[in-house]
Amino acid sequence: MMKRDQCFRALARHVSDEIVISTYSSAVDWLELGERTLNYFSVGAMGLDSSHALGLALGRPNRRIICLQGDGSLLMNLGCLVTIAAAAPKNLVHFVVQNGNYEANGGHPIPNTKADFAGMARAAGYAHVHDFSDLANFEQQAGHVLKQEGPVFATLRVERAKPLTYDYPKLYDPARRAAIKAALKQ
Repeated sequence: MMKRDQCFRALARHVSDEIVISTYSSAVDWLELGERTLNYFSVGAMGLDSSHALGLALGRPNRRIICLQGDGSLLMNLGCLVTIAAAAPKNLVHFVVQNGNYEANGGHPIPNTKADFAGMARAAGYAHVHDFSDLANFEQQAGHVLKQEGPVFATLRVERAKPLTYDYPKLYDPARRAAIKAALKQ
C-alpha cells in the first residue's frame, strides 16, 4: 500500500504554479516537501478545504487548483462533491487521501473504512475520477491527472501514517497567508 508522503512527493514533481489547498495531516506532509508561496493551508477547517478549493477555482479560473484532502475531512463535508460537480470548475483537481481514520483527531476510524469515495465522486458528476492504490501507477499517471479538464477527483489509498506533530503556529503562519494573497493579486 502507498504512503501519503510518497504520493505527495510523486505529485510535487508535477506541481509548478498551481495553488495547493490542504489542511491538517495533508498540509503537514505537503509542507514537509518545502515552502511554496501558492500553498493555502485551511486554518482549523476540517472538511472545508474542498470548499475553499472550489471558491479559488471559481475565482481564479486561469489557475489550476489542487485540493489535498483527507478522507475524514471529506466526510465532514460530503455535500461538497455534489456542489463541486454542479459548479464544474475545469481547473480543479481534488485528491482524497484515504487511510480510514480521522488522523487529526486522534486516529479514530471513520465509520466505514471501505467507503468508495471515487464512486461517490463519479455519482456526483465529476468529469474524471481515478482511484490509486499502487505507487508506481500513481507516479506514472500523476501528470496526466493534473492536466485533465475538471473537476477531477482521485482517491489515494494509503496506509495509516505514524502520528504527526501539528505545529500550528508554523502551519498557519500569517506571513504565509499574506504571501499567497500578494501572489494572487498579480
